[in-house]
Amino acid sequence: MGKYYITTTLPYVNAEPHIGFAMEIVRADVMARLHRALGDEVFFNTGTDEHGQKIYQKAIDLGIDPQKYCDEYAAKFSILKDSLNLSFNSFVRTTDEHHIKAAQEFWKLCDASGDIYKKSYKTKYCVGCELEKTDSELVDGKCSIHPQMELEIHEEENYFFRFSKYQGKLLELYKNNPDFIQPDFRQNEMKIFVEGGLQDFSISRLKEKMSWGVPVPDDETQVMYVWFDALTNYVSCLGWPENETKFKEFWPGVQVCGKDNLRQQTAMWQAMLMSAGLPTSKQVMVEGFITSGGAKMSKSAGNVIDPLEYVEKYGTDAVRYFLTAELSVFEDSDMTRERFEEAYQANLANGIGNLCARVAAMSEKEGLKVTPSELSIRKEIVEKLDGYKFDEAMALIWEEIRKADALINQREVWKLEGEEKIASLSELVKMIRQIGIDLVPFMPATAEKIMAQYGVEEIKKTENLFQRLA
Repeated sequence: MGKYYITTTLPYVNAEPHIGFAMEIVRADVMARLHRALGDEVFFNTGTDEHGQKIYQKAIDLGIDPQKYCDEYAAKFSILKDSLNLSFNSFVRTTDEHHIKAAQEFWKLCDASGDIYKKSYKTKYCVGCELEKTDSELVDGKCSIHPQMELEIHEEENYFFRFSKYQGKLLELYKNNPDFIQPDFRQNEMKIFVEGGLQDFSISRLKEKMSWGVPVPDDETQVMYVWFDALTNYVSCLGWPENETKFKEFWPGVQVCGKDNLRQQTAMWQAMLMSAGLPTSKQVMVEGFITSGGAKMSKSAGNVIDPLEYVEKYGTDAVRYFLTAELSVFEDSDMTRERFEEAYQANLANGIGNLCARVAAMSEKEGLKVTPSELSIRKEIVEKLDGYKFDEAMALIWEEIRKADALINQREVWKLEGEEKIASLSELVKMIRQIGIDLVPFMPATAEKIMAQYGVEEIKKTENLFQRLA
């Protein structure tokens, strides 16, 4: 038995949970469930990022205390555990007392390395990204990710992190670990970024201007910049720095993030770890975005998809199916209700649902008995997931579903009699049992239903796994 650690990014609590984060956390859950099925001890972390100007401003606009605001929104993200049937065993909040102390200890380690200094500066700042922006990163004077937001001009005295010091070490990290960032084109993107030279970045804000943050050690006039604070959650959740045993057992781990987090997760955070004298992450998997109707989702466009509303209407495993099987892992993918319902009807209701119902009905009619055997997730599925190819792994499972349907139709099993029918049905039962096991990481509730029905000697009819849409 090994140890496996995986974490999502921490979503800001300035909005409701969206479908993009649902995709991220479901995919992380697939990996966590896979490794548990393989016998590993798994630590699966998620949580909420609760500091920074965006959140502070939102609370002020609503006229409520920032902590109360964060408490309300953190609760909305914690309910994803039941709604999406997630198996995380750590939900870290960056307002937790332990996390705050860990962030301050991390600061002290970087400071002791000579990597924190104070200076006055003036910069353009995107509140949406919570990042400083250089002119070369702007499109028509706007942030390319948040073009609807006006850039702010920050001019004050802050603490800075010596990011520039770690250019060589980051390039060495990428060179020595060619699979460090998945997919490889994101690693190439970061190599080019780092080769172009790194600018030290601000890691604090004046408390009198923006008080909602972790206090800087030994300087009550400053609070930590949100990214410096939030990134330390990946180690604070393990009990670091007090619980050294647990930390060493599970760290370094795998991180899952969206492409808008590429620089923060794969360069800034790695440099911070180097500065603090801690091991760098094991691997970072970077996803594409979900678009809707070919456009970026936004409230103004009216194309935002609420994952909880989809769960309510179609069921948890239908949503988990679509997020893992129907969307590209590394490139942007489009999701619309029409596309979702088309996939639901074809692959769930008329696919696996119909297959399990047909075979169960014929098996019960024949009084079929098939002795269960010990099964494990197929090697091909594991190999696909090792490379985070969720869609390709699911394609392999649905290939088996189509093979089973083809066997029924080609042999016209419903017309067979005697030993010939028993043999064909026994073969189908064994195929469905393997499909059930292979689905454990992806659609755990469906897998459980299949094995409850087919993992016994005598198969009985039950209601269809997925009801057809009206």
